[in-house]
Amino acid sequence: MLSSFFPHSEKVTFRSFDLTPAQRAHISHRLGYTLPKTHYTIFVASTGGRIDGFAVIDEEKGEHEPITFATRLSSRGVVEAMEIMVYREPRGEEVRDPRFRKQFQGKTCQDPLRLNQDIDAVSGATISSASLTVGVRRAAILVDELAVGSSAFAQADAPSARATR
Repeated sequence: MLSSFFPHSEKVTFRSFDLTPAQRAHISHRLGYTLPKTHYTIFVASTGGRIDGFAVIDEEKGEHEPITFATRLSSRGVVEAMEIMVYREPRGEEVRDPRFRKQFQGKTCQDPLRLNQDIDAVSGATISSASLTVGVRRAAILVDELAVGSSAFAQADAPSARATR
C-alpha cells in the first residue's frame, strides 16, 4: 500500500507517537471527541532528504465492524488520497467508489471534513461514509499536529525512524 501511495519516493519511514496526556487532550479538543488510541504511527515518504508526503493507516468502526483505511497527505498536510484497505461490513462497500473517495482530495485540517457539509454520503452506505469521514479528519489533524512543521520529521534518517521499503 505505501509503495503505491509514494511510487516516486526513495524511501518510506515511520515515526510512532505515544501521545502525552496534554497532546491527547489538545488533539481531542480539535477533533471534538476523545481520541480512541494513545498511540499513532505516521509514515513519511522522502527523496533526497526532502519530505514527499505522509500517510496514516487507521481504523474506524463502521456499523458493526472496523474499516481499515489509509490516508495519504502532502508534505503540507493536504489530503491527496484515501484508500480502503479492509472492508468488513456486509453492506456499504460502495464507499470504495472513486467518486466518494475523491471528495477528500484537497481537504486539510482547516476544512470541516464533515458528512453532509463538505463530504456527501454514499446512498446505502451512510454509516460507512460517516466513519471514513471521521477517520480522514483524524488523520489530517494528527499529521498537522505531529508532523507538518514538527521537528519529528526534520530528518528523514532520524534514529527512531525505520525504513519500510
